[in-house]
Amino acid sequence: MGREITLFESEERKSRSEVCAFLRAIADRIEDGQVTLKQGENELVLDLPGQLVLEIKAEDEDKGSKGTQHSLEIEIKWWKGIGEGGSVELG
Repeated sequence: MGREITLFESEERKSRSEVCAFLRAIADRIEDGQVTLKQGENELVLDLPGQLVLEIKAEDEDKGSKGTQHSLEIEIKWWKGIGEGGSVELG
């Protein structure tokens, strides 16, 4: 397997409405084909192709005394020259 290199990472608490606003804003940038991530002095510009892979995962993880951590992971991937896969719909 290939080696994974983290180019940018962020984790912070936000209200549900703040998360929604961020997702709407990033969706607009994805549609435009370029996403710029900024945090302090760090900046990463991603140029996105027309075809992307959307991966969605919902998980529960037992965190012992903290209880169960629930997560919804939305991951967008791309490779140059690779076609599209299956589709998922929001219910």
